[in-house]
Amino acid sequence: MNIVDSFANVARFIDIRRDIHAHPELGLEEHRTSEKVAQLLTEWVIEVHRGIAGTGLVGVLRKGTSQRTIGLRADMDALPLHEANEFPHKSTHAGRMHACGHDGHTTMLLAAAWHLSQQGPDDFDGTVHFIFQPAEEMGKAGAKKMIQDGLFDRFPCDAVFALHNFPVGEVGRFALNEGALMASSNTYKVTMRGRGTHASMPHTGIDPVAAVVTLAQQLQTIVPRTIASTERALLAVTQLQGSDAPNVIPDVATVGGTVRTFSIDALDKIEERLRTVAKGVAEAHGCTAEVSFIRASPPVVNHKAEARFAASVMREVVGEDMVTDDWPAVMGAEDFAHMLMVRPGCYAFLGNGDGDHRMDGHGPGPCIIHNTSFDFNDDIIPIGASYFVKLAQRWLPVGA
Repeated sequence: MNIVDSFANVARFIDIRRDIHAHPELGLEEHRTSEKVAQLLTEWVIEVHRGIAGTGLVGVLRKGTSQRTIGLRADMDALPLHEANEFPHKSTHAGRMHACGHDGHTTMLLAAAWHLSQQGPDDFDGTVHFIFQPAEEMGKAGAKKMIQDGLFDRFPCDAVFALHNFPVGEVGRFALNEGALMASSNTYKVTMRGRGTHASMPHTGIDPVAAVVTLAQQLQTIVPRTIASTERALLAVTQLQGSDAPNVIPDVATVGGTVRTFSIDALDKIEERLRTVAKGVAEAHGCTAEVSFIRASPPVVNHKAEARFAASVMREVVGEDMVTDDWPAVMGAEDFAHMLMVRPGCYAFLGNGDGDHRMDGHGPGPCIIHNTSFDFNDDIIPIGASYFVKLAQRWLPVGA
């Protein structure tokens, strides 16, 4: 591997990562994390701008005279989970945990910022924007909030890049593609309104539970009857709610779930069909239907030129055999998609391993994201940091 020399010893950054892990904060509440990031950037004489979408911040590092710019992004928030690990850097807050590796993402970007700040004026020519984003999880759309708060107006980026640890095989393997890498994330809820009555006298009421049961079955036909078989999409029914009592037909019943697609066109078609089917089923049962359809995050769609550029940088860091540039799209979602909708760029995965790196005292579960036994692999800090460093150096070459 071609790791940046200054990352031969990353003990300081391991300590930073574990400190962040021990003090997890939920989306839009990352006050301690944001403060720590700002203090470190300031220590390294990097210009800091705070209060973007609340707890978000941007570090700005300029060298040379070029007007070219690049954005490097990391997410900072944790999940509302109770950590099962018992090692020394476990969460100190019950019910909050860094179970998705955002502690590591933040640390890799900090390491890259430190290295770039320590180099001479001939290291790169242009401006690097280090974007530390709040609220990626739980549909809080921190990326969108930062954009609405003027992120790219105040800090123009010719392109933006981000990483996420992921189970892609060997530790340190990069995985990406030149198109849709992750799905859109959307939730729906259909509320059927009828007329409640005693369950022994159903003829005296209008049963919304029967309507919901019918609708739940019909929803399963939407994707295969609406989306071409050559395109992947998913509609899952995950929630059914009727009466709280066994002998009561309620006034209201609901059905809900999630929709995932890799294109906005497919999403539009599914939503339209869902609304049509819900209305028809409601009318057939004598009910009325209210449909809530929330688009939390669009699909993560990489830009071809930037994806190819990113892959070339990855190969420089880890070698040809450790880069998979045709990784199949996954149904998970990520709000970096909002940034890719308004700026060219690339999102990629970095292999976190299978959990062998975890310290004694880890939980009994697998080391996969969103599991209470998860822990970020500190061995990939220098790999991800080297990737960010070389992205900046190659995007902003001296003498170009």
